[in-house]
Amino acid sequence: MRTHQALRLALAVVVGLCACPVGRAALRAGCAKVNITPPLGLKLIGSQGKPSDSVLDELYGRALVLCDGASTLAIVSVDLLYSPLEEISNPVRALVAERVGIPEQNVMVCATHTHSGPDIFTNAKLPLESRIAPEDIDQAYVRTVIGKLAGAVQMAHRDMQDARIGAATGELTEVLYNRRPKRPDGQVQMAFTLPPEITATRKTQVGPDGRTRVTFSMPPEQADLTFGPVDPAVSVLRVEDPNGRIVGSLFAFGCHPVSVYPHRSTAISADYPARAMRVVEQAEGGISLFALGLAGNTVPVRRDLGPCEQIGKALGAEVLQKLQFIATTDDVTLDAGRCALTLPSKDTPAQEITTEIQVLRLGDVYILGLPGEILVEVGLAIKDKAGIDKLFVTSMTNDSIGYVCHAEAYAEGAYEPVRGTHLAPGAGEAVITRALALLAEIQP
Repeated sequence: MRTHQALRLALAVVVGLCACPVGRAALRAGCAKVNITPPLGLKLIGSQGKPSDSVLDELYGRALVLCDGASTLAIVSVDLLYSPLEEISNPVRALVAERVGIPEQNVMVCATHTHSGPDIFTNAKLPLESRIAPEDIDQAYVRTVIGKLAGAVQMAHRDMQDARIGAATGELTEVLYNRRPKRPDGQVQMAFTLPPEITATRKTQVGPDGRTRVTFSMPPEQADLTFGPVDPAVSVLRVEDPNGRIVGSLFAFGCHPVSVYPHRSTAISADYPARAMRVVEQAEGGISLFALGLAGNTVPVRRDLGPCEQIGKALGAEVLQKLQFIATTDDVTLDAGRCALTLPSKDTPAQEITTEIQVLRLGDVYILGLPGEILVEVGLAIKDKAGIDKLFVTSMTNDSIGYVCHAEAYAEGAYEPVRGTHLAPGAGEAVITRALALLAEIQP
């Protein structure tokens, strides 16, 4: 049996290489998507144990495959809350390597982080109260998802054509805010949601530090709260054929996909990213992929189905605007790198949590994949120090390790560094250091 499997893998590698000739060649690209909507009755992340009973929009897995003749890369965007390394990402990578020969380190799996998707994860790297026994998970559905995601890569690989790519950065501030406002004593007072009379006072400010903040006029008893930074960046990648027709697009934005949850807690939905991707696909064609940006402590200004549609349209419109003017090229060298990262937990005695960081290089475009829910301050520190113009920083990529907080957050208290993570102080700084090192290693 092992001999047979080895022969199959070797054949797949040869097939994969033959589809993209050895040595630098014209850039080729392909996109595909598959439906992964679970059957009704499956519990959802936010349903509090109740079975799902409706579908607001279908869930999908979407794949973009790129080849420069020497290297082949695959990016998978999947409408799930998480893509745990051991449960989703690595099994998908193994199947992709077997079927089309793309090396596992060249495959990136990004969860869109919808809170209205299936509850199918053991949460092994999250706080103890969040963990689920493997026997309580619908393993048949998990296997189906893994197979379909690998299938999307396989189809995108099969359909590769000559291509050109380019990237640009837009901005969207109207729809999000930092939910960790601080009191004068330095302690955080969580603001998961805000009432309509407060959201109506929204203002955007850029401080002397260059950070963008979305602020509100608070009632007298909360007038001294200070709202933290957001990352308004909308990073956009255009993939087109030699005639300029779009093959696909990838965009990243940092705001929690919690518009539908908890208002329709038993409805299946891909939340605002689905609406944004739909806008792009309907206007431009091709297949659009979404990756979550720096969303660990940012949430929508307004929630429910109407605001969900508004966020999707606003984000999709910003992506469309940038797509119109991106300069593209087929003179692109592809590369990939990843590294293991071990982080201490808050256990006594301390246990270690092992995860990974990954980076894909598409010419002068870099896509940094970070595990877990990255607080804005952590991700912006990477952007500041990396010195890379076209840098996508994505979170919820390849693994789920809870909230990744900077040192100050632990002193400030509240949800993310306390109940939201199993990681000990210093985790955020360790991620920053290793991410910067990996980016430096992969630059030509």
